Amino acid sequence: MATVLVVEDKNSLRAMLEEMLSAEGWSVSGVGSAEAAVEKLRNGSKFDVVLTDWRLPGADGLSVVDAAHSADPTLSVIVMTAFGSIETAVDAMKRGADEFITKPVDPDLLRLLIARAIERKVGRRESLLFSESSSSLMPPIIGGSAGLRAVQAETERVAATDATVLLEGESGTGKELFARAIHALSARARRAFVAINCAAIPDTLLESELFGHEKGAFTGAAARRLGKFELADGGTVFLDEIGELTPATQAKLLRVLQERSFHRVGGTTPIQVDVRIITASNRPLDRLVAQGLFREDLFYRVRVFPIRIPPLRDRREDIDPLVDWFLAALPRELKKKPLRLEPDARERLRAYDWPGNVRELRNCLERAIILAENGRIEERHLRLSSEPPAAVPPAGRDETLEEVRERGARSAERAWLSRALDRSKGDRTSAAESLGLTTRRFDAKLREHGLDQES
Repeated sequence: MATVLVVEDKNSLRAMLEEMLSAEGWSVSGVGSAEAAVEKLRNGSKFDVVLTDWRLPGADGLSVVDAAHSADPTLSVIVMTAFGSIETAVDAMKRGADEFITKPVDPDLLRLLIARAIERKVGRRESLLFSESSSSLMPPIIGGSAGLRAVQAETERVAATDATVLLEGESGTGKELFARAIHALSARARRAFVAINCAAIPDTLLESELFGHEKGAFTGAAARRLGKFELADGGTVFLDEIGELTPATQAKLLRVLQERSFHRVGGTTPIQVDVRIITASNRPLDRLVAQGLFREDLFYRVRVFPIRIPPLRDRREDIDPLVDWFLAALPRELKKKPLRLEPDARERLRAYDWPGNVRELRNCLERAIILAENGRIEERHLRLSSEPPAAVPPAGRDETLEEVRERGARSAERAWLSRALDRSKGDRTSAAESLGLTTRRFDAKLREHGLDQES
């Protein structure tokens, strides 16, 4: 339900406006002064539209406009006045008012302006949320294997609730697709779905990205910024690679799960939010808890309903449907004509183990479509290794060249990390900078090679 704040000092007019707008199905709150409006806006009360008189006792409508945009940059403001003039209208618009209406107010025009203002606010929030949207092509959930059907059944069952979900599985298995499916099947489907890759955002920016910040909270914070949790109010937040969260951010996330509130960076006012949280990790969180890298209390909060997505090698009957979907969709994205997949190529796709799962399959077919000649994809266009990469070769078989190369690369990477630590005398930040890595990525590499206990 949309919410409207009415700021009008004349009691009879304010009561009439409240009654008229409530009859439209909007939730209306009325105050009689600019000071009362500013207080409501500053204490965390949430509105979609502010309807304010321009001339008010004490502070005027300008202070209401300023407070509205300080509280929420997406908030729409409509100004009313009995002293309409071009100069007043221009002044109001310059200060951020969206509409200007003269008294006596035309009820039909006011209803129309408020409806437009609500739509405008939704559009502004979506613009903030999806300004960094990905254009990468991802398939819908495709396949009929027993493993996939079991996951789909769990997805449908939990979607009807507000339970916190943890999606577990290897990288590339499609965890975000299942998170989107849970959102789409839920009562929150009409509100925002916000996906955040916790490993892709530097530590110094992640807390602000999630929870927003106040003006002056840190160097460069020139204005208040709303975080993803605030923008997604009423919807779903998907935290991918949650195991990469810093201890400080883990603590703040725990508060959101427990109390449904948080503080912006540099802020003191608690912000109430109603969001569903879905998380994902390609590393077992219980192992991170045992290593002291993830809070145990947060682990139990996010693992209310765990769903494990099987790797593609364990549901080979899904390979053909996925291949056919990509062959129909990818040529359009690449501006290529439809291509035919030769039988030898299809057999190779079926036999490969796909350590990178659906993401690797997509990349393989995209590469093959670019390389294909005469409208046909042959096995040579797939460029798949003769043996799928393995950490340990099966007993009785020599290592392949790919395995030798992989083992050598890991050994060299481990030595390089260790050398960087030695040069920096154990200072991880300095060592990370010397290798051109973020501290988060450097720490992840240390854990991967078992060096985190040595440093």
